[in-house]
Amino acid sequence: MLLAGIDLVEIKRIKHSMKNPRFLLRILGPAEYTQLELRGFPVQSVAASFSAKEAFSKAVGTGVRGFWLSEVELLREENGKPYLKLSGSALKIVKDRKISLQVSVTHTKEYASAVVIGEESGNEGVGL
Repeated sequence: MLLAGIDLVEIKRIKHSMKNPRFLLRILGPAEYTQLELRGFPVQSVAASFSAKEAFSKAVGTGVRGFWLSEVELLREENGKPYLKLSGSALKIVKDRKISLQVSVTHTKEYASAVVIGEESGNEGVGL
């Protein structure tokens, strides 16, 4: 079964949230935090990460319940290709349902968006 989730977030909303020092610690996982910190926490990239977490929650059908946002990390390979690294309850959700995931993100000056496509199958989840 194919699964899909999409999210769109206003950059200014995330910029406002970033004024609270706890915001980044609450939503970003450790590797994601480090990747973004090395780049100076660009607001468009933080917004893309937030959007990916929301898109994940829609793709797996839970909404933002049953896992912490920081358990869904949007990371990038050396060539820039995005992928999701899951841990904790988010990882359990996809392993129990044998879901493989792909993610795509984009942003403009005003908006960031993410799409997560998943497939439930008899195979172990990939993209983890």
